[in-house]
Amino acid sequence: MELKIPPHEVQISFKWKDAFDKGGLFGGKVSLTVASLGYEKVCILFNIAAMQSQLGSASRISDTDEELKAAAKMFQSASGIFAQLRSAASVMGGQEPTPDLNATALTVLSTLMLAQAQEIFVHKAIQDKMKDAIIAKLAMQAEDLYAETLQVMQKETKVYWEKDWLSTIAGKQAGFIGLANYFQSNVCASKKQIGEQIGRLNLCIDQLKQAQSRSGIQNLFIDYSNKANRLLTEAKKDNDFIYHERVPESMTTVEKVASARIAKPTPVPSKFHTGKDLFEDLVPVPVHQAMASCDVRRTEMVNSRVGQLRDASQLLNSILVSLNLPAALEDQGSLSSVPQSLIDKARMVQDQGGVGQLQRAISELPELVQRNKELLDEADRLLREEEESDQQLRGQLKEKWTRTASDKLNSTFKQNAAKYRMIINNALVADGVVKGKLSQHREAMEALSGGESALANRLPKDSSSHKGTGSANAKEELKQLMRAVESLKAERESLESKLKTITFDLKTPFLRALAQDGAINEAVLSVELLGNAFSIYDPAVKSSIEKQEELIAAIQQKNGEYFGRGHGVDQVDANSRDNVMRQLAEGFDAFTDLQSNVREGTKFYNDLTQLLLTYQNKVSDYCFARKTEKEELLKDVTRNASSNNTAQVPPPRPPQPIIPTTPYTSTTLPNAPIAPPGAIPAQNPPYYGTYPPYPNTLYQQGMPMPYHQQAVPYPYTPMPAGYNPYGAYAPIPQPQQNYPYPIQPTMQQYPPPYAQQHPPPPPQ
Repeated sequence: MELKIPPHEVQISFKWKDAFDKGGLFGGKVSLTVASLGYEKVCILFNIAAMQSQLGSASRISDTDEELKAAAKMFQSASGIFAQLRSAASVMGGQEPTPDLNATALTVLSTLMLAQAQEIFVHKAIQDKMKDAIIAKLAMQAEDLYAETLQVMQKETKVYWEKDWLSTIAGKQAGFIGLANYFQSNVCASKKQIGEQIGRLNLCIDQLKQAQSRSGIQNLFIDYSNKANRLLTEAKKDNDFIYHERVPESMTTVEKVASARIAKPTPVPSKFHTGKDLFEDLVPVPVHQAMASCDVRRTEMVNSRVGQLRDASQLLNSILVSLNLPAALEDQGSLSSVPQSLIDKARMVQDQGGVGQLQRAISELPELVQRNKELLDEADRLLREEEESDQQLRGQLKEKWTRTASDKLNSTFKQNAAKYRMIINNALVADGVVKGKLSQHREAMEALSGGESALANRLPKDSSSHKGTGSANAKEELKQLMRAVESLKAERESLESKLKTITFDLKTPFLRALAQDGAINEAVLSVELLGNAFSIYDPAVKSSIEKQEELIAAIQQKNGEYFGRGHGVDQVDANSRDNVMRQLAEGFDAFTDLQSNVREGTKFYNDLTQLLLTYQNKVSDYCFARKTEKEELLKDVTRNASSNNTAQVPPPRPPQPIIPTTPYTSTTLPNAPIAPPGAIPAQNPPYYGTYPPYPNTLYQQGMPMPYHQQAVPYPYTPMPAGYNPYGAYAPIPQPQQNYPYPIQPTMQQYPPPYAQQHPPPPPQ
């Protein structure tokens, strides 16, 4: 991410609070805020190491082989992370790190994790009944690590270590000296070195007592203490009666037990997540801007080609309707029969649910509109209440209220809200056009929905229809032209589907251009990429339109030869059979268009809902960040005011001492309070608010992202071209920029909610 997000372009502030500082009565926890992804990485790694130490502690409960291996793995991994974080000061911009992130504290934590891992290996060796010499060496290495931890911890005074940490570590240091000598005494016994055995058992018993005393845990290593006492009694008895060896007066003259380190810090992996990289599709900001701009150009080109095909199809349908084709060709027999083309159209309308299904789909649009309006209104309410609260406090505290005014920060949100509202208003106009078209052709659609019987009742049974007078060859050629029309329409549907799904690689060429030149000429590259992508489709679109022109000319010619030149002119009688068939054909075309309009309109509103959910979540995040900042600033103002008042008021006069009439005795002395035992540092509460119950949404292709991180532009939201039935609405004006997106202001002083911080558990 650090390579993909230039820090000089995107400044995101990350806040960290000391994991061991519980705060005081008049002050909060020590914290540090740095605008650096490297700093955020340090904080996340600290949390990962702390969580691994907790998992390691939890895995030691059962002491099974699998649990011990898992615990040792966790502790060694945590040790490696803490060791690597010792260089964290380089990403803090020259600021003093919080006490838990300074090099000394991290050294303590790294060594402590390693000591606990070594302790697990000691227990594993004892369980596996390994040789006493090996166990003694492992225990001695554990003692060395605990001693090193204790030494550094006692020097580090800035970190608020828990009391039981120091006592537990000191107790374990002494305890593992005792264990090392206990198992080494068994080695001496096997070699018949009874004098050294007695000396090591004496040292073992002494150190195990110190372990219990230092830690305050009376049953710590109690089993080995009992065993050592029993073995010491037996060894003394054997030495007195059999061996008569000299027992060392001081163990300084005896060779120290050698150590054997097995636990080692695990190197920090480049990736903790072995699955799909969540940031695989993340690209540098210039590449993202160029890809978004190119995608807008692609959408415009697709809509342009699809619009050309649909306009040509509408022109072809209107000409056929005016000539009453192909129904007029089929209506040359009995007047009681229904032309086959009308029967086919009626069957298609019935298969799609008829006019009733279309009416229900149109009636659902207002509900979708209302849902989007409510989301937008809720986002506006959050922004309005946050701004009013800021203005109220600014008016009360005057110059003490030093943060940036809300109206300067939420201007981008307001601009987006205005654009979304304009888009909804344009969509409402399109809904009105759809409803008007349904009302205009409703009678014909109902007849088509009724099937062949309804069509037979709808068609007049008179001789007013225009009869063909031409040759049979002209009639047959006209039928072939009608089949060519159907084939042309099928080809256009396939071509339109291919145009809508056209895709090509944008990331690779833009990344290559950025690497080679250090900048991206988006316009030139986009024209080249789009030209190559559309090179196979543009000739097909042009050929389809030219083919239609030839068909129209041939149809008009053959229609004149067969029906005469007057065929197709509107009849005086509006209820004539020819005119009714024209109305039915127009109704079918309108039904097909409305079906497409409603599908696209429903998709448009659903896509807009996802965008508005994302927009509302971003507004909620912004308002929560502002609320958190407001509360902290109010605490600072209150604390400063309290300190100023305390400095001005003279301290109260101390009361006169009370001299007791009866001297204190052992029974009258007041009881001194007992210090509570150390506890594990409480975890910090999650630093996030309660978001509205809406899911986060992903970027929809061709639709806008209502909010990006600072300085990341995002495209405006165009209304889907297919949903605008007549294309009569002016497009949304684009900002005059090198790329068609508004730039958002940087909000460095409002960090996002930081994650819950986990201090490592105390040593066990």
